[in-house]
Amino acid sequence: MQPHVDALKDSKYCPLWHDQAGRPETLPSLSHDTQCELLIVGGGFTGLWAALQAIERQPNADIILIEKTTIADGASGRNGGFLSSSLAHGETNTDHQFPGEADKLYELGQQNLKEFLETLTRYNIDARYEKVGETSVATDQESVEALRKDYQDTINDGLEAKWFDQEAMQQEVNSPTYLAGVQYLDGQDGVIDPARLCWGLKQAILDLGVRIFEQTPMDKLTPLGQDKMQVRCPHGIINSNKVLLATNAYRSPIGKIRRTIIPVWDYQIATEPLTQEQLDSVGWHKSRHAISNHANMFHYYRFTQDNRITWGGGGAVHYFFNSNTDPKTCADIPERFNQLAAEFVETFPQLKDVKFSHRWSGIIATSTRFCVCPGTAYNNRVAYAVGYTGLGVGASRFGARIGIELLGYQPSDILDMQFVKKNPIPWVPEPFKWIGVELTHRALIKADNNGGKRGLWLKMLDFFNLGFTC
Repeated sequence: MQPHVDALKDSKYCPLWHDQAGRPETLPSLSHDTQCELLIVGGGFTGLWAALQAIERQPNADIILIEKTTIADGASGRNGGFLSSSLAHGETNTDHQFPGEADKLYELGQQNLKEFLETLTRYNIDARYEKVGETSVATDQESVEALRKDYQDTINDGLEAKWFDQEAMQQEVNSPTYLAGVQYLDGQDGVIDPARLCWGLKQAILDLGVRIFEQTPMDKLTPLGQDKMQVRCPHGIINSNKVLLATNAYRSPIGKIRRTIIPVWDYQIATEPLTQEQLDSVGWHKSRHAISNHANMFHYYRFTQDNRITWGGGGAVHYFFNSNTDPKTCADIPERFNQLAAEFVETFPQLKDVKFSHRWSGIIATSTRFCVCPGTAYNNRVAYAVGYTGLGVGASRFGARIGIELLGYQPSDILDMQFVKKNPIPWVPEPFKWIGVELTHRALIKADNNGGKRGLWLKMLDFFNLGFTC
């Protein structure tokens, strides 16, 4: 057995964030018919933030939140916990998708993250936030030049960043694969514990009077007369004036949402807590950078407060035919985790003997515009915000804000922005969707192995601004 495979042998299939003290008890499921003013479907980041912002704006609002399984069980409790102020996945994408709105979106992103952190303080939510910025590392010479340009552009824009040449970057984090790095320090970007954020938001909205029913899936969504909606659940019916769908990558009853996003599976592993000797061999524990490598199929990795390393992304990311989200066939796939472990050891050969304690997976909702896609249905009685494309930890609060404003909770001028009003390009039907994603996935890996040189397929996608990680 190869060492990296052996290192995974005794790992537990469970998100690291779930396997800790402080996990709240599951609330009872809906067992009767009821009604409310606002029904929120989905107990992840978007649903929780929507409930909190709605009740803060209208304290007397009667709000119910239902969750199919338990709070934080979906993508919101399975991500890497990277907290970014970006709302539209970078300047290039912003300029193409929403011309003229880059400055406004930057300001809104900074404001959103500021209010995000203020909320943690106001409700005493211990999400284990660390303000470490964002560090991108180069592992080939082409990436060195690309990062150098990104660094200079950042400085020219008056933002804070720090450049590391090969020696300096390896002093920060000792990996023989590192040739350079940039740490972006503008704003409040950093890392959090995503499950603790969900659990803290759950308690906050309960304290404010929101009713939560866990283990309560939505079976059917239908209009009720001219001004209400009805949601059928296994053991009860909910009639409401308004509905916010916060289901993200999971199958939606709204056809427009199903055409807007595809579910892409991502996989992660976590080490056991490193010994002092292991910590010293890497040196990372002193700076605690939140790291990704400059590549199409990039890895993202970080330290936890108990000195574990979580490691995800790369070529293990996968879309399954016909938007398959069945955990039995997609979730616990040994070759995906073996690949991650091998790439981990390649990056940190001095940690070749480390054991992995946890492995897990979850689905990312990917849209063709690579950021949240808001919208309405049923004559504005239903709103949604989906498709964060892997950048939802911070942006989901803003997506939730858009959703509740679309439903009339203190709407503002953000509803007039292209960011809100512009519809994304819909995904094509199967089998063309799977073929396109598979071709793109392979082309991106090939480009990464060829110094970033993009082939004809990626150049065509670039022309339509669709050449992103799938």
